Amino acid sequence: MSRVLHTTADLARAGLVAASAVDTLEAVAARYAIAITPAVAALIDPADPFDPIGLQYLPSPEELVSAPGEQADPIGDQIHSPVKGIVHRYPDRLLLTATYACAVYCRFCFRREVVGPGGAGGLTPAELDGALAYIAGHPEVWEVILTGGDPLVLSPRRIADLVRRISDIPHVKILRVHTRLPVADPEQVSEALVEALSGSRLTLAVGVHVNHARELTPAADAALARLVGAGALLLSQTVLLRGVNDRVEVLGDLMRALVERGVRPYYLHHPDPAPGTARFRVSLAEGQALVRGLRGRYSGLCQPTYVLDIPGGFGKVPAGPAWIESDGAGLTATDPWGGRHPVEAEEPEA
Repeated sequence: MSRVLHTTADLARAGLVAASAVDTLEAVAARYAIAITPAVAALIDPADPFDPIGLQYLPSPEELVSAPGEQADPIGDQIHSPVKGIVHRYPDRLLLTATYACAVYCRFCFRREVVGPGGAGGLTPAELDGALAYIAGHPEVWEVILTGGDPLVLSPRRIADLVRRISDIPHVKILRVHTRLPVADPEQVSEALVEALSGSRLTLAVGVHVNHARELTPAADAALARLVGAGALLLSQTVLLRGVNDRVEVLGDLMRALVERGVRPYYLHHPDPAPGTARFRVSLAEGQALVRGLRGRYSGLCQPTYVLDIPGGFGKVPAGPAWIESDGAGLTATDPWGGRHPVEAEEPEA
């Protein structure tokens, strides 16, 4: 398989969906973009309808079923966008979106209404000028986060130019890049691309979106190594997904594999209520139980922060279990194996 699969007919020819399913899936493809790279296609087991890689990328008729509470813009990008291409939700950092294209399109994407062909598109030169002018005019911005879409689908030349222009803004110190490319199309993480990203005064952090240890192939390892070799701080972004990684041992295997490759487990995202994604969502209580299980069985290096992006644009907050609680007489700590221990008596009232 040598090319990106973009249509349901492509998926059928590759043996990833049944030919009899093509007509049904056409309605999904008409609404939400499809793209599966050869690197990802090679990981999918078409004989397993519950394959954790296939679930992430193969379209399903369930995507056209809306569930209560789902929102086209579940984390409130639009209400925090002062100019096109900028989302400024927190004082010291903001998102800069230069493109809404991706190498692959995840079926649970929280920006699925705007990414891909027919979506929001990229920024025009004038719009990019306006976005950079906004950053330059806000000296409180310490960190710029390139997101999308996937910013690393841009050419090395365009990335180098964008990094240079951000670096020219003196109050920006950190450049963070959110990407799926090291696992989705690892050979595109070339030496030229890495040089384009890292060739500035900015401290470079790369948030790598990976949800299952099987995505960390030898080619992905080589892509990550190129980034590490350029001095990038690598962080993981993982979405908690029913049927993909909602078991303690699966999450633990992934976090260990990331640490072994020099990627710091950073965020475990509670799934956002994007349209047609109900099949992937777990409850917060289930997520908290998984996080408890990680703490008891795996190294402290393997503990991501479980976070909820409050629907409606109210920000990201830790969503993990409470380890220390009041029992009326004082504070009690729960150990990783479920035992409860008094740690501080309640102060008597004066």
